[in-house]
Amino acid sequence: MLSYTFPTAPASFQSLCQTFGQQAGLPFADVLSEDAIVQAARRHHAHFATDPGDVWNLSLTLWTFLTQCLSQAKDCASAVVRAIVWRLQHGLAAPSANTGGYCKARAKLPLPLLQELTRHSGQALEQQAPAAWRWRDRRVLLLDGTTATLPDTEANQQAYPQPKQQQPGLGFPMVRLVVLLTFATAALLDAAVGPCEGEGTSELALFRQLLDTVRPKDVLVADRHFCTYWLVAWLLERRADVAFRLHGARHLHRYQSHRLGKDDWLIRWERPARWAWMDEDTWRQLPEFLLLRMVRVRVRRPGYRTRLIKVVTTLGGSDVSKDDIAQLYHWRWHVELDIRNLKSTLGMAPLRCLTPEMADKEVWTHFLGYNLLRTLLAQAAQQSGLRPRQLSFAAALHAWQEFRGLLQHANGAEYQTQLRQLWGVLQVHRVGQRPGRVEPRRLKRWQHKYQRLMCPRAQARAQLLAGGTDSQRRPQDGAAAKEVNQ
Repeated sequence: MLSYTFPTAPASFQSLCQTFGQQAGLPFADVLSEDAIVQAARRHHAHFATDPGDVWNLSLTLWTFLTQCLSQAKDCASAVVRAIVWRLQHGLAAPSANTGGYCKARAKLPLPLLQELTRHSGQALEQQAPAAWRWRDRRVLLLDGTTATLPDTEANQQAYPQPKQQQPGLGFPMVRLVVLLTFATAALLDAAVGPCEGEGTSELALFRQLLDTVRPKDVLVADRHFCTYWLVAWLLERRADVAFRLHGARHLHRYQSHRLGKDDWLIRWERPARWAWMDEDTWRQLPEFLLLRMVRVRVRRPGYRTRLIKVVTTLGGSDVSKDDIAQLYHWRWHVELDIRNLKSTLGMAPLRCLTPEMADKEVWTHFLGYNLLRTLLAQAAQQSGLRPRQLSFAAALHAWQEFRGLLQHANGAEYQTQLRQLWGVLQVHRVGQRPGRVEPRRLKRWQHKYQRLMCPRAQARAQLLAGGTDSQRRPQDGAAAKEVNQ
């Protein structure tokens, strides 16, 4: 392994930090500092391209990978062009436009380095959040899971097999993601990545990898899939609280209950039988029963599908009312919006890398870029007296893409002026409360003009070469469909 000594203040990381508003003297300036990147690189031995004439060193590769994940043009050719422009603007020689060098350098980025930078940025952002952004000066964590597809390669299929319901050659490899975000700043604290098929691949199983992220006094909010006895007991032992929706398989009459008020009960939850994945000693250490509070929330707003929600919580006492718990669980929906921002706004789904190793790095680089954009939103919100979730994430992404070139080259007072201009743009695009908004879950415009491919593409290509016809175009109306069927 090549030995490499990082300088005390590496100018090579300055552009990366400046691009995302990380400069001393500004709010949330040390969410991702140059020193944090250097120390993480040392710990994970990220040593490559250390000679003076080398182009794709750690700083340029990381900067290019981040901008690739946060740009609409996500191909490697466009990423290399951005790197060429970056070097020309810094008075450096332009590298080759061939993507081979960049792809080889990107593969050398250690996955633990990307994971540490993501976790560090999320923790630092949430730690610096003002108390007014929190719920009763406590950290509220939002938990949920999602999936993303990968290119259909043999390596991806082995690591992340497609769902068993799909025929071989017709589906795509699928990865499961479980994310833990904060309500105050929408920062991503941690995540677990795994396959969707096989033993121990459920969202609950993946969340067991994130248990150490939860701290005392945290409040964990999640849907009914996570409402399990062992998880509630474990969080109580850690002196954290929960607000989970009661699982549909559990009913009030199954528990010994005491009515505290209208739609408010104290329930006794007996320890269930041991789970297959849990050893006997761990199961016996669980308490024999839990005393929990259950609140029934009636939804009367027109247009909402759900009419009744039962929330199980460890929050008790007269200072936490039934309405407080209902509002707390109502905030759970924000994690759905955050996942949508990751998958749709940032374009993380579908993933594009052809190997599972690079797909994992692609996921965590998206997570890191997401946290850095959330840092810009937190800066703009603090300057305007707003909260980060009142500002549009999509508008922040588009504005940052336009301001990126200015931020990475400005210095001193000019940099702070341009960054404040960006904050001013972000403060205009607000997504505050929209009470009474109802949207039908339908589309007026038909967007799919081709039928689904019902055999492997190689087989369909061979049929065409053998003289077959391509009948994949979707009939445009009923008469055409009838003609095709005949």
